[in-house]
Amino acid sequence: MPKSLPTLPPDVAETIAEGFGERGTVWLAALSGVVEKLCGVWDLEVVGETFGGGTHSWVAPVRRGDGAVAVLKVPVVDEENFGEATGLYCYGGDGAVRLFEFDAGSGAMLLEWARPGTELLRQPGFPSLEGRAENIGKVEQACELYRRLRREPVEVPEGFPGLPTAAGMVEEWVRMFGKPEAAVAEVIPARLLERALERCAELAVPDGPLLVVNRDTHLGNIVAAEREPWLLIDPKAYLGEAAFDAGFLGMIQVQSDPTPEHARSVIARTAAALQVAPERAHAWAFLRSMEEIVWAVEDEEPEDLRLHLAVATALA
Repeated sequence: MPKSLPTLPPDVAETIAEGFGERGTVWLAALSGVVEKLCGVWDLEVVGETFGGGTHSWVAPVRRGDGAVAVLKVPVVDEENFGEATGLYCYGGDGAVRLFEFDAGSGAMLLEWARPGTELLRQPGFPSLEGRAENIGKVEQACELYRRLRREPVEVPEGFPGLPTAAGMVEEWVRMFGKPEAAVAEVIPARLLERALERCAELAVPDGPLLVVNRDTHLGNIVAAEREPWLLIDPKAYLGEAAFDAGFLGMIQVQSDPTPEHARSVIARTAAALQVAPERAHAWAFLRSMEEIVWAVEDEEPEDLRLHLAVATALA
């Protein structure tokens, strides 16, 4: 390992410090020691600068003892990325980067380095670009990969976390929209809150078998690689019905033109490409947009709030 550890990109360090409070500060202070320990245990040498583009992980290229290159990822573990290692283990390299090692104590992973790593679609933040007409073909490519990734979970080694569930998300939404915080109730029309509870009731019982699915289905998580043309990185793996994959992907496509007409077109096309029921895809997309409204209120992001309200209204 080099004498000085490559630093986190400033925006990532700021996100961790602000978003995770004291836990984030402790994580930042311990990071160097964690990386040094993992390099010793797994016989690694950090060979390049940290990768950008993430939000709360230290990710850098490393060389293994046998001379092969890989990527070391040390995340701040949260409810979204909790099941990442387990999802990657279930995939076994089939359509996603390979998982070589996992450290249960830190959540760190030693991963296949997908090179050149070019994103299927660059992510500028919200509003996302997936809903533009020129990107329909790329969205269909992504849907083909997400269909391939869906599978029944496998038994994982001791120390791997259980996958969080889509049903658990629905239960949280019932609490979120059934008894909203005052600041949330002030900005979300009552009819949207009522619709959200109706949709939660519809999704409370899964449609079909429980599969490994993904919470964060944007096209920036699919990158060009050497082993395959495109591989998934950074999965937010959950256990849920197949239509769950359509939630985030449908919601972000509506952002480019948050109208009912565009929303209907996007959801129909996405559901067909994912081979799931359009009404289930629509429900997941609507609830993901409602969740984003709450987060925008909590984070005091007025521009994002206006966008998510428009998307939720279009999907309602």
